[in-house]
Amino acid sequence: MASSRGEFSSRFGFVMAAAGSAVGLGNIWGFPTQAASNGGAAFLLVYLFLTFTLAYPALMAELIIGRHAHANAVSALRLISPNTLLKRIGVSAGVFGFIVASLILSFYAIVAGWMIAFCLSSLATLAGMASLSSWLTSFSLPRNMLFMLLFIGLTITIIAAGVKEGIERWSARLMPALLVLLVLLVFYVLTLDGAMEGLKVYLLPDFERALSPKLIIAALGAAFFSLSLGVGTMLIYGSYISDKENLPVLGGLVTVVDISIAVLAGVLVLPAMYVALHNGVQIFTEAGALISEDTLIFTVLPELFATMGLVGKVVSFTFFFLMSIAALTSSISMLEVPVAYTIEEHGISRKTAVRAIGGAIAIVSTLILLNFEDLFGFVIAFTTRYSQPLLGFMFCVYAGWVWSRHSILEELRKGYPEVEQGLFWKIWPWYVKFLCPLIILAILAQSLIG
Repeated sequence: MASSRGEFSSRFGFVMAAAGSAVGLGNIWGFPTQAASNGGAAFLLVYLFLTFTLAYPALMAELIIGRHAHANAVSALRLISPNTLLKRIGVSAGVFGFIVASLILSFYAIVAGWMIAFCLSSLATLAGMASLSSWLTSFSLPRNMLFMLLFIGLTITIIAAGVKEGIERWSARLMPALLVLLVLLVFYVLTLDGAMEGLKVYLLPDFERALSPKLIIAALGAAFFSLSLGVGTMLIYGSYISDKENLPVLGGLVTVVDISIAVLAGVLVLPAMYVALHNGVQIFTEAGALISEDTLIFTVLPELFATMGLVGKVVSFTFFFLMSIAALTSSISMLEVPVAYTIEEHGISRKTAVRAIGGAIAIVSTLILLNFEDLFGFVIAFTTRYSQPLLGFMFCVYAGWVWSRHSILEELRKGYPEVEQGLFWKIWPWYVKFLCPLIILAILAQSLIG
């Protein structure tokens, strides 16, 4: 079955694909400002600790279940369930997972479309097309529709090509490109006046805030969401891994790559914000808080680029091209979740499934755009704040409580015969059984309270 479904042909291909799924817009423009607003390096330290003690174990739960089943989340959870009731709950969780993944992609495609538009706007300015550049950066329904459809079209094209020729090939191209662009931008921004002040804010710890409940919960959420957990993307990618591969090592590599890019993004974004401040751009609110998220990406940084003359246009193009790549590598994994389910549960061809589901997501994105004020924020909150932690909780429960420990051990032994003697097996089963569910529930509770 695994061979008919396709597999990643190399360890590098899997790591790039999984890291691409994990590294998205949130890593590059959400994480850095979150760190800056929560104690700088103190937040980073807590985030790093929690990533390896929470996110990595939860990631391993999805990878192990996925590879064992060599199937989508619905089939996988049904396979490891010992009775009818648990099978039904598992099927419900799997179906809910692909619905959530589709909804995430529906708003993600809109934001990614903005990134592409801002990227092209820089080229239009360089070409002397001022009116086109202005249209590309203006918030309008025609622009939003055009670039949302363009982004979904790109995602469909890659997924339709399959695991090896589509997901793996393009992830192996796009992720190294993303890393190179990120490093180049970091080196350039750090040469500018004001950058060192931003670097200090990001890297110098405020240890008084390190143990505050707000910081810990924020770091918990960042650690969990940064690895693209909870909607079955990693389970699906795990199902395409060869039985010969060492899963704990693969999971560790993905975690390290994801963390590295998130931390490196902070070295870009925070100094860039303080360069903007040095150039007269407002980066603080009236209350004195650091401007973050959409305000940062679509107002503060473009204003910074505008103060840099011709070089600023090149930097602007590079930055938004980087963001577009990050968005595309994540969208690939999101679309694969419902596509894999549709192919395997209903016997539909990959190309037909991709086009049908991609079209349906485009319709949902259109509905969001037509009712932007009411639906955009609601869909984001419903999927990322509430649904992802709930689904992550379910995956951990199934790995820790439902699936037999002996079966898990046998699955791990396929690529790691000595796993029983290693540190991973001595710690992970207890983590995923007790600690991970409790911590995820804490994240969910905080989301509900907040």
